[in-house]
Amino acid sequence: MFLATLRRRNPALLETALAFHRRGIIRPDTYVLDLDAICHNGRLIKQQADAFDIELYFMTKQLGRNPLVARALMDVGYQAAVAVDYKEADRLWGSGIPLGNVGHLVQIPSAQVAAMVRRRPRVITVYSVEKAGEISAAAVQADLVQNLMLRVIGEGDVLYPGQYGGFALAELAAKAQAIAALPNLRITGLTSFPCFLFDEEAGRLAATHNVRTLGLAKKILAGAGIAVTEVNMPSATCVATIPDIARHGGTHGEPGHGLLGTTPLHAATDQPEAPAVVYVSEISHQLEGRSYCYGGGYYRRSHMVFAAVGNTPDALRQVDVESPDTESIDYYLRLNCRADVGETVLMAFRTQIFVTRSDVAVVEGIQAGTPRLAGIYDSQGYLLGREGYR
Repeated sequence: MFLATLRRRNPALLETALAFHRRGIIRPDTYVLDLDAICHNGRLIKQQADAFDIELYFMTKQLGRNPLVARALMDVGYQAAVAVDYKEADRLWGSGIPLGNVGHLVQIPSAQVAAMVRRRPRVITVYSVEKAGEISAAAVQADLVQNLMLRVIGEGDVLYPGQYGGFALAELAAKAQAIAALPNLRITGLTSFPCFLFDEEAGRLAATHNVRTLGLAKKILAGAGIAVTEVNMPSATCVATIPDIARHGGTHGEPGHGLLGTTPLHAATDQPEAPAVVYVSEISHQLEGRSYCYGGGYYRRSHMVFAAVGNTPDALRQVDVESPDTESIDYYLRLNCRADVGETVLMAFRTQIFVTRSDVAVVEGIQAGTPRLAGIYDSQGYLLGREGYR
């Protein structure tokens, strides 16, 4: 999906990943993150957001909840992270990263609510009066007032399977008033997902119907006497979408793929953000004229199409990749070519590293021509080593 763009716009990352694999510093099923490029992308997105008075919570699930990258983004100027679930919140908090938005897309389990409230996240997203009640009790116990954000759903919205939940517009006023009556809570925000998706015909990221729902929800709450100060519009947050967030009345965004330069827009057109991630594998064996490389990093919405195979930059050749059946485990990925056992395989596709069993190699200095392995982590952000596997 992004291989051609990577070869053209960040060949140093491709060459570094190739060299590290050939030297045995990294092994197959490793994502290599270009820390310089991620920080560059993060800085560009934040500068655009500052210009439009948009606040950002950075997202780490796509890059494996990596604490080193998270701390680097804090150094760039970000103030807090968004956690897609309670496990990510635990990982970020344990790494010293302030929590911006928790509870969206995954609600906080009942037994974890009190501990999460004590961490003082800027806002907790809720889908129900019952969950708000748990947070209220925890906030009373902790002697603090917790800000809440309500996820809202309107007819015609885009909803992904496995992500259903929130307040229907028809019930919003009554349920919001019930929540507002609970002690030590303050409803400050609204959110939905996804708020922007790639429009192939227009060749741009366009607002979904969910954005209209957010506008209607804000009016409904205003009529119920609840003033909303935060309208969070996540999905595909990048330099290109910041003006649209502002134009549609949004106040917050959550860059994830934008930090890696891997939104669908980045696959179709050149954007300010550079590609900052590559997947490394190795030929394991051949069968019936095709070659098989080690898997482990496949994400079923990755749109992987091509791979580069070879042991030197000049020898890299592009070949077709066959995505594995979703009913099967990705022990191997099949390539429509004949390659030698042990040859390096490089791919660039849409990632969700946290749902894989891959390693993550964070590399500094690539853009300065002095690449250095900063650490190898697992897909949940835990350090495996700093010296590679030599």
